[in-house]
Amino acid sequence: MIDEFAKDNLHERLRRDRKALLWKLDGLSEYDVRRPLTATGTNLLGLVKHVATVEARYFGEVFDRPSPEPLPRWQDHNGSDLWATEDETRDQIAGFYRRTWEHSDATITQLALDSPGHVPWWPEPHTNTNLFAIMVHVLGESNRHAGHADILREGLDGRTGMRPEHEQQIDEAARAAYCAKIEQAARSAAPIKA
Repeated sequence: MIDEFAKDNLHERLRRDRKALLWKLDGLSEYDVRRPLTATGTNLLGLVKHVATVEARYFGEVFDRPSPEPLPRWQDHNGSDLWATEDETRDQIAGFYRRTWEHSDATITQLALDSPGHVPWWPEPHTNTNLFAIMVHVLGESNRHAGHADILREGLDGRTGMRPEHEQQIDEAARAAYCAKIEQAARSAAPIKA
């Protein structure tokens, strides 16, 4: 009974984070979803592509259920899953992510939490694992990158939140006052020396 509760809970949280990550693309231009927004090149569409690839590998290859999507060999990882080429459309990448959900969901539904898996890219002695550990790992990856997307989107246009139904109108004056309060606390805690 606890296994099914744990599995359902983890699966539902994964579904929530998937939707939140895709929602961060809504209403943005092609340029804004693709452009590098950090010193390391992190970008919104690249985060979606990366999380889709991660999920496809973990719920596919690890359980000998290869993704129906073409993936480069994990040994050949070169960072190309972290950004979208000019030939890849937003719809293609979002579609890849959604199709990956279907494949992952089938793996999660069909296997028990203690079903064995093998992660060849993890160091020994951790290569042998199970569905529970992979669900926790992928949920952590998805959550982490959805958080990155939150910050990137906020930096682009100020929009925040996990779901559109919880989004509130931006109150610029209240935000400015809040940030000024935090800035003042930071300056008071660490005075600037002349």
